[in-house]
Amino acid sequence: MSTFQAPKGTYDLLPPRSATFLAVREAISAPLKNSGYGYVETPGFENVELFSRGVGESTDIVSKEMYTLTTKGGDQLALRPEGTASVLRAALQGNLHKLGGLPVKLWYSGSYYRYERAQAGRYRHFSQVGAEAIGAEDPALDAELIILADQAYRSLGLRNFRILLNSLGDKECRPVYREALQDFLRGLDLDADTVRRAEINPLRVLDDKRADVQKQLVGAPMLRDYLCDACKAYHEEVRALVTAAGVVFEDDEKLVRGLDYYTRTTFEFVHDGLGSQSAVGGGGRYDGLSEMIGGPALPSVGWALGVDRTVLALEAEGVELDIPSATSVFAVALGAAKPVLFGLVTELRRAGVAADISYGGKGLKGAMKDANRSGARFAVVAGDRDLEEGVVQLKDMQSGEQTPVAVADVVATVQARLA
Repeated sequence: MSTFQAPKGTYDLLPPRSATFLAVREAISAPLKNSGYGYVETPGFENVELFSRGVGESTDIVSKEMYTLTTKGGDQLALRPEGTASVLRAALQGNLHKLGGLPVKLWYSGSYYRYERAQAGRYRHFSQVGAEAIGAEDPALDAELIILADQAYRSLGLRNFRILLNSLGDKECRPVYREALQDFLRGLDLDADTVRRAEINPLRVLDDKRADVQKQLVGAPMLRDYLCDACKAYHEEVRALVTAAGVVFEDDEKLVRGLDYYTRTTFEFVHDGLGSQSAVGGGGRYDGLSEMIGGPALPSVGWALGVDRTVLALEAEGVELDIPSATSVFAVALGAAKPVLFGLVTELRRAGVAADISYGGKGLKGAMKDANRSGARFAVVAGDRDLEEGVVQLKDMQSGEQTPVAVADVVATVQARLA
């Protein structure tokens, strides 16, 4: 019988590469934790309607890519294809918006699922870190999130990414643009699916990546020409705040993103070293989403950054993260010394020192290979004769220097040397 494989389009995270993914998640979340964002976690599946209403039925995500299932009780569920709708649903259900102190600022991390054509940088299961600021219409929030994402990427050592910025207008000015764009699109030679998409949400057509569609879009009306004065002023304030923070961006009048709920500010982070899958993250303002899913008016803004693609971007730039070894001390027990060294390892761990021990009754040579593989700074080695003398041998794995240390002094000595 053949062994099982991970489903097509998914991947397993295994050491040592998994340490890079953890480091990326930590780097992205660190600025958020430092800026008033609290952690939220939602189920891996939700009611289908949450996404069809919130994300939009015309989007590829809902119409083509969402994994859906029917429970034994007849409920229609979907594996979450994105995080914003779930987080907003959780905030509403938990009445966080009624506790005062808006905006509610939340961050999250997890796996998401879309049925896509599997390729490098585009998987059917992918990891994101996201942030949402719920309940306030303020250009400073939009700017804050853009700046925090830029800070996160730069803290990782990424340099070759670009920030694209646009405004999608609001419920006052976008309908006028929508009508003008639909009139333009009706004159093009488009396939039936694209014609249907144009009638539901014509901005989706601007996001179509096919060359034959893009060629026909030359001369299409531009949203910037239809923005109302309020949206223009809002967008200019976002631009000014981001610029004042020293964050460089590019205005991209064609940027619409792949979700229907965006209003006004929309932005994307792209890395030119990733080929066609250049977007490493993105987000924007979604002032009407709360009402779409049955909540009160809660203007909000957020983003999600792809952990997978950020790792690929780091690899494309040749950036190697400085990831400390998971083990500081590795114990090698010879003869009857195992119980004593096992006890020492337990003491070290309780004292906050990362420690491990060789298992399986290996000899000195095999156990020291384990110590080398662990990346430990020190090895604690002891045999019967050492214990008779009440000592262990503390070996510096970098210099090779080895010194006897009394058993009772091992924890304090290790702590002092690591400090």
